Amino acid sequence: MQLSTHFFMRDFLYSEIANHYGVPNIPENPDLAVEVGKRLCEELLEPLNATFGRIAIRSAYRSPTVNALGNEKGHSCASNDRNHAEHIWDRLDSHGRRGAMACVVVPWFADRYADGADWRSLAYWIHDHLPYSKLQFFPKLAAFNISWHERPVHSIYSFIKPAGYLLREGSASDSFAGYYAGFPEFRGPKLPTT
Repeated sequence: MQLSTHFFMRDFLYSEIANHYGVPNIPENPDLAVEVGKRLCEELLEPLNATFGRIAIRSAYRSPTVNALGNEKGHSCASNDRNHAEHIWDRLDSHGRRGAMACVVVPWFADRYADGADWRSLAYWIHDHLPYSKLQFFPKLAAFNISWHERPVHSIYSFIKPAGYLLREGSASDSFAGYYAGFPEFRGPKLPTT
């Protein structure tokens, strides 16, 4: 199933947890998984791909079974309830809303990060250009979770120093263009960020 110009559903089904434990990582509600996966790809991943070149998917869809196993075995998976409408694309969150999340690496930025670039420059670029819901940055390769949600909260959290929240729901929404000088020009549709 093609979700957008450059992404297919199979790109998001690979799971090291599923492979290691021999558990299938297949959506229980494929229609919902495809619906939200298309939004994630079209509104967030395609513009990243168009602007920075190929992006790498590290982790994305998790079936409830795979996610619960990852949580139980200590593989940095939040509980299923916390991952509904995030990594578990085919379940609604506690408010009955849809969403999808993927952990990605932007190689263009990972090279600069390795040379000392501040992770916040990419976070602010995404904040100013894309209708994301949540971002969570990780130290290795400046990988980050990026989520689409039908009611976005626009929060940015990092496990990279300075760790903690960079922005929370309701934070200032001014442009942060000074942080990402020298970044490529945005390519992709300008979408509403409401």
